[in-house]
Formats: sequence, structure tokens, C-alpha cells
Amino acid sequence: QILGVVLALVTVLGPGCWGYDLAHHHNYEEMQEVMEQVHEECPEITYIYNLEGPPDKTVQGRKLTVIVFSDNPKKHEVEEPEFKYVANMHGNEVVGRELLLALMKYMCHEYKNQDPVITRLIESTRIHLMPSMNPDGWEIAANAGSDEDRGWLVGRANANNVDLNRNFPDLNRIAYSNEAHHKANNHLMWTNIAKNESYAPEVRMVIKWIMDQPFVLSSNLHGGDLVANYPYDESKDGAQQEYTSSPDDATFRNLALSYSTNHATMSDPDRKPCDMSANDKFGKQGGITNGAAWYSVAGGMQDFNYLSSNCYEITLELGCKKFPPAESLPDYWDANKDALIAFMWQVHSGFKGKVTDMEGKPISHATIKVKNMTNNRDINHDVTSVHDGDYWRLLVPGRYLVTVCAEGYECASKQVVVDNSNQI
Repeated sequence: QILGVVLALVTVLGPGCWGYDLAHHHNYEEMQEVMEQVHEECPEITYIYNLEGPPDKTVQGRKLTVIVFSDNPKKHEVEEPEFKYVANMHGNEVVGRELLLALMKYMCHEYKNQDPVITRLIESTRIHLMPSMNPDGWEIAANAGSDEDRGWLVGRANANNVDLNRNFPDLNRIAYSNEAHHKANNHLMWTNIAKNESYAPEVRMVIKWIMDQPFVLSSNLHGGDLVANYPYDESKDGAQQEYTSSPDDATFRNLALSYSTNHATMSDPDRKPCDMSANDKFGKQGGITNGAAWYSVAGGMQDFNYLSSNCYEITLELGCKKFPPAESLPDYWDANKDALIAFMWQVHSGFKGKVTDMEGKPISHATIKVKNMTNNRDINHDVTSVHDGDYWRLLVPGRYLVTVCAEGYECASKQVVVDNSNQI
């Protein structure tokens, strides 16, 4: 009788004893319920919203729902960086969806328990979690039956059979042409693109989201391999496999490593590769890869973030199986929990500031240029100040010359030293 009581308690509380059943695949309604429950449990630090359009729904009429964690969750605070995780972009790649549901429950629980790391993270950051960008595809994959019935592709695309990670505006071609002619390779987005009906409704909503929110750092969570993938995703000359570095290659490598080295096995050089071939050497590469060196992707969300906005994004492949059995999900949480938290802290790397005039009035759309003083080379990718004049520049440790320019003002320069000591 005593043993039965103990087993019942373990089932209710779940792994980690923080009141959440990890071993379950949540459908759309259940996913929404989890988010509402988290908000009810932690109303002071959470806020739920749906992405807007037009359109404001997926092909099959579902919402793209986001939960925010912050000490002031409903609005942007000056100089507080904005972070996002996006999961389930490919509907049949479901681990990220469940990890984000677990993460929001965990963060709420740990904040209430006054965990110092989670408390400091939430009080210093505005964190947006979207557990599913493709809820229609999830339903298609979930209803297909077994892995054999589902195969590698069923449910990957949206309900109109559009691969969402090939459907973003291909800004790479513009950037590569501009780089060749010494022109700008940042903020290449034009304002009305989200109204272009040639893009999937889910993509159009996310484009508007990226352009409306001053995101600094992001990751989209995929499945089918085990690696942290960083820009550029699309090769410059059309090669299927070619290392294509961005101006921020060192920073992106560091961001990817911050995840892979905090993951249980991603950076293990002795782990078995997913495809069991000699070509998959990700473990021996620290668990990271340049996207185009793996395989070139045009119209991906990762490069779009970098080339259209201030947001730096990497792609996380979370495991060999796209739709693993529910009983294995606690193992995925155990493997990824520390990495998920460590990566969020990277939004505080580099430096931040606020651009104002002599009277202290904020200046938006100012350009922040950076030169690496160690090698005396410009990092040819600028960020811009947002509405309140604040800005963030992700960088690896070093000494930099920062130059700020705004229309109608003289440029101003200052040297800064980045040590990234303000992280976890």
C-alpha cells in the first residue's frame, strides 16, 4: 500500500517534482491550456498574446500563441533585451514544442521558489516563447499514426503543403550582392512584405512579429539531428555545401557553442551520429555547424532574422527522432534544460546602450558600427537603435571601437571592452 502511494506521487509530480507531466504530446487545445495554466500560476511575470496579421490565423484557423516572461511582461523596458524561442516550425518536429511547454512551467515554478538564476534572468530579460509556429502541421503528423506511417515528411509543411523554413524572403541574395559592392547587408526588409500573399500566413505573421518587436537573440527549435546550426544558412555561390560565414561568424560560433556545450551530449565527440555516416561529424566539431556547410537553405527563418532586423538567430536540431514516443520526452528535457537556460543568458553578451541627443532625448534608427580593435577590422553588420533609443550588440570578448551615427547629427565614437561577465 505504501509503495502504491509513492508511485502515485511520482506520476502526479513528474520528473523534477515541479508539477508537470513531461511524458505527453500536447495537442493544440492542451498546449493552449498549459500556457493559460502558467499564466494563472505566475500572473505577475507572464503575459499571453497571439501573433497578428493580416492574416491572424493559420491555414486551418489556429492561433500562433506566445507567452512572455518578464518582471514587466506587457511592455518593452528601455535597455532590457528581448529574447525568443520558436518551436515546431516543421509540424512533425515536436521535441521543441514539448521542451518550451516544460520550460515555461519550470520557469514559473522556479521563480515562485525564488531560484536566484531564474529570478535574475526573468527580471533582466523579456522572454517570448512560441511553442508552435506550425500547429496545423503538428495535427497532420500526430494523426498519421506510427513513425512508419508518418515517415520523414508527413506534417512537416503547413496545411497548404508549404515548408515554412523555405518560405521567408530570400534576403541573402540581396546581402551577398550588397557585400560585393560594399553596401549595407543589414535591415534589408521592406515594410509591406508581410502583406504579400505569396508567403504562407504563418510566415507573414512571424515576419510582422520580427519587425514589430526589438528582438536581440533567438533560436528556432527543430529535430532530425543533434547540432546547433548558425548563419549563414544559404551559400553565396549556389553550392549545396559550402561554409558561408557571416560578418558575425565568431559571435555566432560562440552562441552555438553556448548551447551545445551545455547540452548533455550535443558536443560529445564520441556520440553516435544520427545518420551513422562519416559525414556527420558534428560531435567532433563541438556540436555546431555553419548552416551552408551542412546544406544550403534559401528562404530560411534564421538568416531572415539576421538580415532583416537586429535579431541574431541560430537553429537547434534537438535529436535524431522528429516525433519520438512520449515516454522519451523526459530524457530530452534532462538533456536540454541547462542548455536552454544558458542560451537565454547569451542575450546579455556584448554591450548595450542608449542613443540620445544633447538634451537627453532618445534617437531611434541610429546606426551602431563596430570595429574589432584586436585585428583592426570592421565587423560589417550594423545594428540600429529602437524606439526609445536603446540598442544591443552581441559580441565575443574583446576590445572594440563603437561608432554611432544618426541622420542630422555628427557621428560619435567610443572604445569599449567586452568581457561578458554579466551572464550566468
